[in-house]
Amino acid sequence: MKPVTVSFAVPQTPHQVYDFLDVMAHHELFTDHYLSNWRYSGPDRGIGSCATVTATLGGTKTDVTIEVVDAEAPRRIVECNISAAGRRLAHGTYEIAPLDTGGSHISFTYTWVRAPLPDRLLAPVVRLTMRRANHTVMRRLAAELTRHVSAAGDPDHLS
Repeated sequence: MKPVTVSFAVPQTPHQVYDFLDVMAHHELFTDHYLSNWRYSGPDRGIGSCATVTATLGGTKTDVTIEVVDAEAPRRIVECNISAAGRRLAHGTYEIAPLDTGGSHISFTYTWVRAPLPDRLLAPVVRLTMRRANHTVMRRLAAELTRHVSAAGDPDHLS
């Protein structure tokens, strides 16, 4: 299946965006419209941080394990997602790039490595559903970044 990419521009610096996204628990704040029942394991941030969630999307529910498998501060975080009892394997990649205006361009690409037959048969619908959900994720991420940067009081560091 072809990957799905969504992107958004935010006023925060790449370091601020990366510091926020690097904390696995922060992802719950902007994805809880379709990911619930978050259970964390591993370190709080960085490679090896992990969460198991219940995804409710397209009328189905499934548990998904999300683990950070690669990272390059402040520009990239790669997650491995396993669901459908191991029949679905995907990578979610956040790319963060500076903008000339001083903010950041954030893109998120969801790439299927392996997909169950129903996903492949309904690929256009599955991709559209993921694109819509992830557009909402980006809007909510932008709002959370604004809230956290303001709350931190330090424009160069997020907690």
